[in-house]
Amino acid sequence: MVGIVVVSHSYKIAQGIEELTQELIPRQIPLVAIGGIEDGRIGTEIDEIIEAVKKVYSQEGVIIIGDVGSALVNSQMALELLSLEGYDAVVVSKAALVEGTMVAVIESNLGKSLEGINQKIEEQQVVELI
Repeated sequence: MVGIVVVSHSYKIAQGIEELTQELIPRQIPLVAIGGIEDGRIGTEIDEIIEAVKKVYSQEGVIIIGDVGSALVNSQMALELLSLEGYDAVVVSKAALVEGTMVAVIESNLGKSLEGINQKIEEQQVVELI
């Protein structure tokens, strides 16, 4: 299965997303949700992103889904450092955090590819008007 790393500025948001995914797919999915910085404040840390990717990495790859701004910038920087260590099958997605993670969990559970999952979650419309 493709691994999923959720990067939020908030520890509580990260934990909430992890809780939602466990309700959606009760079986074990390779997902790590991280948020906040070491002292409990709002923020993201590159080292924590790297460790999260390593934890769920497999030959199928890993998708990193971040909330905003520095979560995505730090994820991209982590991606560059990880590639130097041979972790090549990792992408930083532009998907919406909650919706993208929910769809990614389902698609990973179904055995879809890294590219297929990323394409699907980036194409998701956040709000559909009737």
